[in-house]
Amino acid sequence: MDKMLYLAMTGAKHVDLQQATTANNLSNAHTNAFKADLASFRALPVVGPGAPTRTYVVDNTIGHDMSQGSLMHTGSPSDFALGSPGFFAVQAADGSEAYTRDGGYVLDANGMMRTRSGLPITGDGGPITIPTGYQVQLGQDGSVVGVPQNGKDRTPQLLGQIKLVNPGAKEVYKGPDGLFRMNNGDTATADTNVKLVPETLEASNVNAVESLVQMISHGRQYDMNIKLMQNADQNDQKATQLLAMG
Repeated sequence: MDKMLYLAMTGAKHVDLQQATTANNLSNAHTNAFKADLASFRALPVVGPGAPTRTYVVDNTIGHDMSQGSLMHTGSPSDFALGSPGFFAVQAADGSEAYTRDGGYVLDANGMMRTRSGLPITGDGGPITIPTGYQVQLGQDGSVVGVPQNGKDRTPQLLGQIKLVNPGAKEVYKGPDGLFRMNNGDTATADTNVKLVPETLEASNVNAVESLVQMISHGRQYDMNIKLMQNADQNDQKATQLLAMG
């Protein structure tokens, strides 16, 4: 009877965690370049003096859905997306190098290129800064070109190079801040095969309808496990009554 109770209890717990994951995905259905979290659970064999048992259930997280979201042309020179697998580099809040696909930039008071969430966009030499008086143009290779707006010389100048990387989905993990980092704690090598798409933004890859269906399914699974726990308790009470009668 204990096995039945524990299996239902751990099942309910982890279905609840799955529900939280799905709810987080759904809340980010309109977050640019958001990658849906994937989670599952599995039975865990518990080995003891007797035969193994599958009493407990544990999380079996399988990472993130790295498929590309739809590309939306905005016409804004400050918007950009990635047209292939990969990321561009930013400086995280702790100063480390991290990676994202959420394109678009703004210039702060010092001319530093930042994401719309405020993170510096970096190249191989660190954060990219735009001098005053230049109109910025982005190239497909991540080049940041500035066209002087003052004086007679309007020759474009290379002001920086956005670091584009493609370490592979299995080599990175997503942190609580939504940024990706290398599993080994190292920094990724620049990849010239990653291409930037100017004047475009990438949408979230979350399917809102599918996520809603998953939430309904998780709710039913949770209720089923709770009902199983109640049945286990009732069976235990009846067994106790029968033993007392004997």
